[in-house]
Amino acid sequence: MSVSRLLDQLAIQAGSVLAEHSLMLATAESCTGGLVAAAITDVAGSSGWFERGFVTYSNEAKSTMLGVPAKLIRDHGAVSEEVAHAMAEGALLNSRAQVSLAITGVAGPGGGTPEKPVGMVCFGWSNRVTTLTQTQRFKGDRAQIRRQAAEHAMRGLFELIRNEQ
Repeated sequence: MSVSRLLDQLAIQAGSVLAEHSLMLATAESCTGGLVAAAITDVAGSSGWFERGFVTYSNEAKSTMLGVPAKLIRDHGAVSEEVAHAMAEGALLNSRAQVSLAITGVAGPGGGTPEKPVGMVCFGWSNRVTTLTQTQRFKGDRAQIRRQAAEHAMRGLFELIRNEQ
């Protein structure tokens, strides 16, 4: 079981939706450290719709594993919609998946700035044609922020798939 009953339910729902549309998912996670991938792989049969998960916590990992340009990270910061966009697209370019989600943020308790406070999380979702991004601000401690971010990323995946059809 993952850290959240809701996240478990969202992972089961993701499996149904992805399987129904014959889609494979790749994830690229930074501040959530693989929470989404863990919840997904808790679901029996997830190998039929989950292609791979990248945990790219460092800036170097974002660049080497996903191809996020170091200049993009320098110019916008690792916690930015621009980097989330590049992470989502990089997950697709480095996998056989048809859809991806990406998460990068400040989970705290330290590391926040006035421009990028603790709880700020940027998301990317891609389907090889369209890439969507979004920024959310979550409240709570580190575990709560990470859990909320993972749940939000899953909900955004459903939106991407719904808009694709």
